[in-house]
Amino acid sequence: MIPTPAPDSALDLLLNRRSCHSVRAPGPDDAELALILRAALRVPDFQRLRPYRFLAARDEGLDRLGQAMQRAAVAAGRSEAEIARTPRMPHRAPLVITVVASPRPSKVVPLFDQQLCAASTVLAMQLAARALGYGGLWRSGWLMYDRGFHRELGLGENEQIVGFLYLGTPQHAEETTNEAVPDPYDFLRWI
Repeated sequence: MIPTPAPDSALDLLLNRRSCHSVRAPGPDDAELALILRAALRVPDFQRLRPYRFLAARDEGLDRLGQAMQRAAVAAGRSEAEIARTPRMPHRAPLVITVVASPRPSKVVPLFDQQLCAASTVLAMQLAARALGYGGLWRSGWLMYDRGFHRELGLGENEQIVGFLYLGTPQHAEETTNEAVPDPYDFLRWI
């Protein structure tokens, strides 16, 4: 039998993590954002390279992010429907954090390890936001891989977006799920 974690414990937070697909204002303020970013800085990071950086957008920054997305969509030859909707995409949340893997030179830590480190920051920030009462969604999509969009954001050739974290106040009271949780041992094989 699997033990039940204490309510509001770190384990409870992990076991009940959910993506929140619909958020609204308010989003995290500057002090809360600082806490969220501090959580990101605590992810596993061999040799403390900190191979990541964050681009945050709120208020008018959401407009600028949407315009950059639209320019990238035009340059990439995306459909008219996609081009038309890109300026609105960041406005699905009051705060959008673009997480960028920014690898550091290392003879010991491979590129992939550094990208995994950067990706871990997205989950850490989502969990920190949840602990502060906010909802969040880790998004990906074609823009994450589009080098034209990377240039729009001023990213270097060696940098890679690993996710867009949309944060805000949950639009609706969180739904409880009746989804059966799989047996964790179905995913485990002993060596």
